[in-house]
Amino acid sequence: MEIPQQYTKNLYRAVLILLIILCVYFAVKSLSELKSYGMMGSSEANVITLSGHGEVSAVPDIASISFSIESSKATQSASSDEVNTKTKKILDFLKSSGAEERDIKTENYSSYPKYFNPEPCYQSSNFSEIMPCRPVESKIVGYTVSQSISVKIRKVDDSSKIIDGINAIGVTNMYGPNLAIDNEDGLKAEARKKAIEDARQKAKVLAKDLGVNLGRVANFSESGNFYPMYYAKDAMMESSAVSSAPAELPKGENTISSDVTITYEIR
Repeated sequence: MEIPQQYTKNLYRAVLILLIILCVYFAVKSLSELKSYGMMGSSEANVITLSGHGEVSAVPDIASISFSIESSKATQSASSDEVNTKTKKILDFLKSSGAEERDIKTENYSSYPKYFNPEPCYQSSNFSEIMPCRPVESKIVGYTVSQSISVKIRKVDDSSKIIDGINAIGVTNMYGPNLAIDNEDGLKAEARKKAIEDARQKAKVLAKDLGVNLGRVANFSESGNFYPMYYAKDAMMESSAVSSAPAELPKGENTISSDVTITYEIR
């Protein structure tokens, strides 16, 4: 049986119209998706912005101290000898106390002359002019040599004993201990994770109240990260007080925090 030519034409026309409709549909859908990606993070997109806070507390597991060894003698060599002798004794003491070479660092070494400036005298010939009676010249009367060293103590409980031992040998200045956490990066990541989860939960609640759904993250920022440091007071002791009880150095806790701001697209 032969199919009428008019029927075939109508069929082709219907298929062509269907194909055109499908092409238009997919084109509109694709443009919508592209527009959605283009609007990501822009002011034209529908978004909500929430902040989150997270913090982690930990007991400090390292202590840092710094000190200076200084000597002023008539000659530079005498000053250097005294500083070098004390430095060697302190380094030997630190190593015997368990400090590692990588944790002992010279921060500064200086040597400079000391000058004596005599007071000038004056004389007047006719009571109207005052003239210096001799030229004023500076004179080198000695040399000062100074070395500054920092030490990281990995056994915090040994800090007091080490500080007392260093002071017994003789230093000019002692600073610290500065109590901190060795693996801060891991704690930072943990605090950030808590802050992100805090913001995400707030966003879910707000989206539910608004009757919308959360989309992709459009923007993210982080701030905060505060690291309180605890310093021992009156840690420096005079050599004559070495036999007294060691200084008490409470460790307390350090808090590492993270504050994040997250912008979500909504639909």
